[in-house]
Amino acid sequence: MTWENRSLLMEFVFLAYPSHSELRVLFFLGVSLIYTLIISGNVLIVVAIQTEARLHTPMYYFLGSLSAVEICYTAVVVPHILANILQSEKTITLLGCATQMIFFLGLGSADCFLLAAMAYDRYVAICHPLQYPLIMTLTLCVRLVVASVVIGLLLSLQLVAFIFSLPFCQARSIEHFFCDVPPVMRLVCANSHIHEQSVLVAATLAITMPFFLIATSYAFIVAAVLKIRSAAGRHRAFSTCSSHLTVVLLQYGCCAFIYLRPYSICYPKQDQFISLVYTSGTPLLNPLIYSLRNSEIMGTLGRVLTRITRRGYNLSGKSLVPAHSNPQATGISLS
Repeated sequence: MTWENRSLLMEFVFLAYPSHSELRVLFFLGVSLIYTLIISGNVLIVVAIQTEARLHTPMYYFLGSLSAVEICYTAVVVPHILANILQSEKTITLLGCATQMIFFLGLGSADCFLLAAMAYDRYVAICHPLQYPLIMTLTLCVRLVVASVVIGLLLSLQLVAFIFSLPFCQARSIEHFFCDVPPVMRLVCANSHIHEQSVLVAATLAITMPFFLIATSYAFIVAAVLKIRSAAGRHRAFSTCSSHLTVVLLQYGCCAFIYLRPYSICYPKQDQFISLVYTSGTPLLNPLIYSLRNSEIMGTLGRVLTRITRRGYNLSGKSLVPAHSNPQATGISLS
């Protein structure tokens, strides 16, 4: 059975959702809260970087781009999960499943490549500080961000096209919350081992390429930092990388567990939990990690929230206080 002779309206059924109504309500409330925090936190990061002139540097440009990608990344999966919780039939069409997987994997891969670009930025800043303004120009930063997204989507498109060209068995039940690679690959029939190895190679390239760039960058960074004589200088240099390293370990730890192992090894419940971690937990923790470990971001976020609060207060005040009660507001002179 190939893509051409398969109906695009063929449906898959998700089996991972709670069956009891009380658990569904709790699950819906929990996912809704996490999604709200993800959107709020990442939007605040983007707004803070856009509005604060001091943060118009390559490091924060990449951080803002990472937050923007993660907003889109979670929007591909989480709203669909929330909708399925409320629906009696938790299904998705073949075309819908393929589309969701393309953008989910593409934006997830873009995350990995953006983390590699951020590592390169830290490498230039620490190892070549005098040439940093000349190397890390705005043009280069834009090209790196665009290349990260484009490469991620192209790799995802090729991988998904290969997966959905394979024959599926009669069973169309996906033991997951959304269309991820391992649970969909378990539905493939006919020499599935060969197909699994092909997908595993593609996933390995998509994950290990940016990780190799990150590891190489940090090898040079560590060598440069160890040459700094003062302990304060070493601490300052390492502190600029600590948040990035924390996010890298969290991101690649989850990706390696899910994608860098044979898909025939089935841990449905464990895979579902890990998938929820990297689809909602990682985008939620990223703003917290970068904010709590960065005084400039914390200060800027405080000012942004203060401005938003004041604007809301002023708007509510204007709606309650008549305009003529303030002579200056009407342009009337008292002299």
